[in-house]
Amino acid sequence: MNMNVKELTLDLLVRYGFQVLGALAILAVGFIAAKWLGGLVDRRFQKQQMEPPMRHLFVRVIKLLIVVMAGVVALDKFGFSIAPLVAGIGVAGLGVGFAMQGVLGNLMAGLTIIFTKPFRVGEYIEINEEKGDVSMITLSSTILVHPDHSRVIIPNRKIVGEILHNFGTMRQLHLAVHVPHHADLNQALEACRQIVDANIRVLKDPTPSLGIGAVEAGGIKLTVEPWVRVVDVVPAEAEIYQGLVEAFRARRIGVPVTAHEVRMLEAAAAR
Repeated sequence: MNMNVKELTLDLLVRYGFQVLGALAILAVGFIAAKWLGGLVDRRFQKQQMEPPMRHLFVRVIKLLIVVMAGVVALDKFGFSIAPLVAGIGVAGLGVGFAMQGVLGNLMAGLTIIFTKPFRVGEYIEINEEKGDVSMITLSSTILVHPDHSRVIIPNRKIVGEILHNFGTMRQLHLAVHVPHHADLNQALEACRQIVDANIRVLKDPTPSLGIGAVEAGGIKLTVEPWVRVVDVVPAEAEIYQGLVEAFRARRIGVPVTAHEVRMLEAAAAR
């Protein structure tokens, strides 16, 4: 009995051992080739300055095709018929497609975003009451980053078909300061212009907008609206306000004092 088992094991090893080793070798070569060729294509696309989402998509497709081809060749080494396997995969794919409609919807929406490019990585967008810097675009979702470094992950199917506000890679700050009615407006506006021009975060093009925003009862409102890169919005706003305060103090330009009118009413006569 033991001899029969040993002979059967030896016969199986002799008959199928080389096929198994050959199939494993083919799979190993396929994975190595997929990794090598994917890296080569990725570097080539980086030199051509292809956008990351499209570059990652092409690299993943190339890797997947190589691995699938290696798997088909490995199955052929075992003597499997490919046609029934493909048919079975097709039937199973229909069932999986119905079960994963949401996931597939995100994938199709991701492909639409990648190829139509309504926005790109590094741009500031607003959609569905969510806003932030686009840090990553994948096949399934788009990731926005807020100034506090928190992230908002939006499924791509929630983006396609919606109204999208793309601010681009720069934004206009809307700053305001108030001066008294008797202040020298030319001096105040010149101080604002010098502070804006001296800030390295402010872009030269488009030209910053400065002027009188409103004449109010308590004073005159001056608007300062320079353009900065999206990543410089928060620090630029703080730096410009600090510069304006210091410049106004140096030029003895005061700020309006809020006046409150207080009326004293005599107590009603006793009934």
